[in-house]
Amino acid sequence: QVQLVESGGGLVQAGGSLRLSCAASGRTFSGYAMGWFRQAPGKGREFVGAVSQSGTGTRVIDSVKGRFTISRDNAKNMVYLQMNSLKAEDTAIYYCAAGGSYYYTSNKHYDIWGQGTQVTVSS
Repeated sequence: QVQLVESGGGLVQAGGSLRLSCAASGRTFSGYAMGWFRQAPGKGREFVGAVSQSGTGTRVIDSVKGRFTISRDNAKNMVYLQMNSLKAEDTAIYYCAAGGSYYYTSNKHYDIWGQGTQVTVSS
């Protein structure tokens, strides 16, 4: 069973950048597609992006396209979310999640979750 721990969140001004990291324990990490989700205050959990098991396939939502990049390093059991040109509306708790064999967009396909890391963007 994989366990996930996110880090890298914080307070940043609009236009700034942050890099979120997700460290996974367990030797089966490369067998999971990985996703990033976020939850803003008073809102539901939203899919942000996902990466395939090998790292060759990625997808992100339209609102972050061109600003956010998702990647993984299977040798280090790590997943990353590089966030550039941050906006106030990106403020949320960000979660990484491990799923099955495909990088789906729905949270129902992900069954292992980290505890989340807070990202706050001041305008």
